[in-house]
Amino acid sequence: MKLAEIASVLDATLENGDPETEISGIAGIEEATAGQITFVANPKYAAAAKTTSASAVIVSEDFPAVSACVLRSKNPYLAFAKAVSLFYEAPQYSAGVHPTAVIAPTAKLGRNAHVGAYVVIDDDVEIGNDAVLLPHVVIYRGVRIGDNFLAHAHAVVREYCTLGDNVVLQNGAVVGCDGFGFARDGDHWEKITQSGPAVLESEVEVQANACVDRASIGETRIGRGVKIDNLAQVGHGSAVGEHTLLCAQVGLAGSTVVGKNVILAGQVGVAGHCNIGDGVIVTAQSGTHGDIPAGAMVSGSPAFDHKQWLRAVGIFNKLPELAKTVRSLMAGRETGTDPEKNEP
Repeated sequence: MKLAEIASVLDATLENGDPETEISGIAGIEEATAGQITFVANPKYAAAAKTTSASAVIVSEDFPAVSACVLRSKNPYLAFAKAVSLFYEAPQYSAGVHPTAVIAPTAKLGRNAHVGAYVVIDDDVEIGNDAVLLPHVVIYRGVRIGDNFLAHAHAVVREYCTLGDNVVLQNGAVVGCDGFGFARDGDHWEKITQSGPAVLESEVEVQANACVDRASIGETRIGRGVKIDNLAQVGHGSAVGEHTLLCAQVGLAGSTVVGKNVILAGQVGVAGHCNIGDGVIVTAQSGTHGDIPAGAMVSGSPAFDHKQWLRAVGIFNKLPELAKTVRSLMAGRETGTDPEKNEP
């Protein structure tokens, strides 16, 4: 593919390069060779852009001028994502049902479905057009799924759940597993029936070994365009707003409400019955125990304002020295001496 074509597809401006240069792939800035393009957004890596062997570098519009061939973009990270898709050919799955698959007579599949080995589809299931179900996927009874569904091996959708169009389940993802609900009865726990389905709106992706629990009553709802990373947990009865990111190992306790365009970074934990406003960012390994207003950025456990947290962390390393100073001052006060001058 020629460099000029790539620039057009990426809506990028070509500088310092031959538009006829043939590009065969994409690679990291240190590994890239002639005939490949690479990516750098942070100006502190300008030196790497000068020395790379790549035929072109995707950069931001305000990236410092370099002699290397660059593709300037308003959103270089998005341009890089699109560039990767230009050179990666995803596997294609032809329509058909593997002879080992088990499909209930009452199940309905749309046009061009690919059903892999040992897939199980239970009674009263409806799946839209162009679905791909890879080996060992299990769809429980009463499930409703839209068009362009992609389920990788060992994904599971439990009974009566609803999934919109263009939903992707990565390996081992589970939608609609029982919520963690138990009521104490004397010296043992009585299981609370988890009767409410999980609902995934269109364009949701749930990655490997992540779980979206069903609700005890009502529903668990994941809004349009939400992306849930590996090993994340969405507790029963929670609601996650559109285009929110739940990064790896995030845990939402039951009845959590998360707004739109929220980013919960890796290993964030949210206590139950909390409300997180639109546009909130919670940094990695933070724990929240109360509501967070829209637009806030918080850190720590318990989480509080990110800028204050940065100052607190800066002071934390100095606590031993501060404690020593306080002890010295207290000792001086008790003896009537100046600890700095060691004089009465």
